[in-house]
Amino acid sequence: MTDYLADLRARLGVPGFVDVHTHFMPEQVLRKVWAYFDSAGPLTGRELPITYRDDEQVRLKTLRDFGVRAFTSLVYPHKPDMAAWLNEWAADFAARTPDCLHTATFFPEHGADSYVEDAVESGARLFKVHIQVGDFHPGDPLLRPVWGLLAEARVPVLIHCGSGPAPGTFTGPDPIAALLERFPRLRLIIAHMGTPEYSEFLDLAERYEGVHLDTTMVWTDFTEADAPYPRAEHPRLLDLGDRVLFGTDFPNIPYPYAHQVRALERLDLGADWLRKVLHDNGARLFDLD
Repeated sequence: MTDYLADLRARLGVPGFVDVHTHFMPEQVLRKVWAYFDSAGPLTGRELPITYRDDEQVRLKTLRDFGVRAFTSLVYPHKPDMAAWLNEWAADFAARTPDCLHTATFFPEHGADSYVEDAVESGARLFKVHIQVGDFHPGDPLLRPVWGLLAEARVPVLIHCGSGPAPGTFTGPDPIAALLERFPRLRLIIAHMGTPEYSEFLDLAERYEGVHLDTTMVWTDFTEADAPYPRAEHPRLLDLGDRVLFGTDFPNIPYPYAHQVRALERLDLGADWLRKVLHDNGARLFDLD
C-alpha cells in the first residue's frame, strides 16, 4: 500500500497528500465514537469496522508513512458545554503536532460566538460542524453571530450536512442553501461530497465560490454499495476541480487508506484533476506553500 501511494505521489509530482478530513480526539471521546460505530448505531445505519484502531502516536506515524503532508483533528460536540473544551484540546494537539491543521468546533449555545472568536484569534484554520450528530439546524439564531464571524474571517468550516449514511432532522441541502443565502461569503467544505445529495451540493458549489466538497468515503466500494455517485455528474466534477478536496475519515474507515486514493484514481478524470484534489487545492486553501 505505501509503495502504491509513494509511486502515485511521484507520478503526480506532489510532496504529499493534504487530507482535510481526519479525526484526532481526546482519548475518552474517540473510544466512545468507536463504540458507537461498533454498535451500528442509528446514525451510521450499519456496522463500520475501524481499520486503524491504534494508539494516537501509531496513527500519526501511519498517516505520515502514507505520505500525508497535512491533516486535521476534526472534533465535534453532540451536546452543549462541550465545544469550548474540545477546542482547548485541539489547540494543544495542533501545538504539539505541527503537520496537523489547528481545528476547532462549535454548537448552538450561548457564548458560542465568544469561544469561536477566541479560537480564530488563537489560530484555528478549520472548524468542524456535524449537523447529524449535533441534531441542530445550521440556521439556529444562536449561530448567526458565529457564521457572520467566520464569513468575515474567511476561516473554512467543514460541515457534515448530507443525509448519509442516515438522515438527520436537519440534514440535506435546503438548510445549507438558506445558510449560504444569508452568508454568501462563507467558506464551507461539504463533507462526503454531500452524500447522498450529490447533485444538489454540486449546485451550491456552482452558485457560491466559497463552497468546496471533500471526497471522504465517496467512490469507495463501501459507499458505492449504498449511495453510488452518479456518473453523469463527472463533467461537473472536472469543472469544479479547484474546489474538490481530499478527505478520508481516517482512522474511522472500514478499508485500507489507499482504497480511498485508488477510488479517486479509477474515476479516470486525469492527472491534473487528481493532483489538485490530493494536494494542490488543500495546500492553496490552507496556504501550506
